[in-house]
Amino acid sequence: MSAGPEQHHLGRRAFVAGAGAAGLFAGAAVGAGAPPARAADPDGAAEAVGIVEGNLPDFHPLLKDELRFPLAWGTSPVRDFRAWRRAARAKVEEHLLVERDEDTSYAPEFGDRAEGDGYTRESVTLALTRYERVRGALLTPHGPGPFPAVLLLHDHGSKFDIGKEKLVRPWGTGEARLASAQAWADRYFSGRFVGDELARRGYVVLALDALGWGDRGPITYEQQQALASNFYNLGSSLAGLMAREDVRAARFLAGLDRVDRRRVTALGFSMGAYRAWQTAALSDDIAAAASVCWMTGLREMMVPGNNTLRGQSAYHMLHPGLARHLDIPDVASIAAPRPMLFFHGALDTLFTAEGVRVAHEKLHAVWRSRHAGEQLRTKVWPELGHVFTAPQQDEVFAWLDSAL
Repeated sequence: MSAGPEQHHLGRRAFVAGAGAAGLFAGAAVGAGAPPARAADPDGAAEAVGIVEGNLPDFHPLLKDELRFPLAWGTSPVRDFRAWRRAARAKVEEHLLVERDEDTSYAPEFGDRAEGDGYTRESVTLALTRYERVRGALLTPHGPGPFPAVLLLHDHGSKFDIGKEKLVRPWGTGEARLASAQAWADRYFSGRFVGDELARRGYVVLALDALGWGDRGPITYEQQQALASNFYNLGSSLAGLMAREDVRAARFLAGLDRVDRRRVTALGFSMGAYRAWQTAALSDDIAAAASVCWMTGLREMMVPGNNTLRGQSAYHMLHPGLARHLDIPDVASIAAPRPMLFFHGALDTLFTAEGVRVAHEKLHAVWRSRHAGEQLRTKVWPELGHVFTAPQQDEVFAWLDSAL
């Protein structure tokens, strides 16, 4: 399966080989679930030395106390909101460690097509950066257009054999990938493919693989940390690359003739939810964003037992040093006062209830300050965990219809 001109393409084989080599070094690091470091005293007793539960330094409360987020709206000395947005966005972009790539041509190549229920499925391969071409799924409703559009961003889930296929029903890829995708949809999305549901409702949908997933992988869970550290050693960032690619994908989608560029939305679940609000913060091509199951205050996330403390998957959402300036909801607030939606399941063990509460309060304060409180919707589903069920989807779809 071709992914375009060789000069733009690192290649799946080369990537997997490189990731595999990186994985050789993973065993030397303290892995997720490893016991805390200990030293034996002269009497043979074990005593904790510097590390506590969750791989945190024992002085982590002091580090958390130093997180004051001085660039947050309302704390920053910048009082003009537009000027604050520019300054805050520039600070985020500085910490991506990946430069903007506005000169590289997308050079899209449209491939195999298949008809769905009221829409057409189409593969597209394009250059999101100067480094690599990426294959995606593009769904277009039947009719004259232009249509509203959704940049659909897949989750992490420690499942790497599929990426875009978690949200768009695969076609022409073989039974194994279809079975994997359907099992994922059954587990998290009430058996639905969210992208296909949106296309049936009249939205153009674009879904692409992040590096390491689907056609750009698969990596393994244990390789993530080594891969991320290798990015840092190369003066770059795994999370920063994902952020830049998502912004470029939004610009590509907005520029399609079939799309009404004033009505482009970002939508995602779990890591995809993080990607959705991050893209809205960094891109003026996104008119609204919906995020399901990824929003929290940073201090409240850094507690023993939290999944983030295991490392590995955290590196896809880690911009080193940014926490010295902005909290997680502060970054999302750069998108204000555009319409935004945040859903959370009260039984979701990945985020503390306090972290979600703090984040939602911060977000509402920013939108209210812009006299746009009605443009922000937050909701905690008391009976749900880390899922994006059919009732949640239907509420998001209705919200999109009204927001756009």
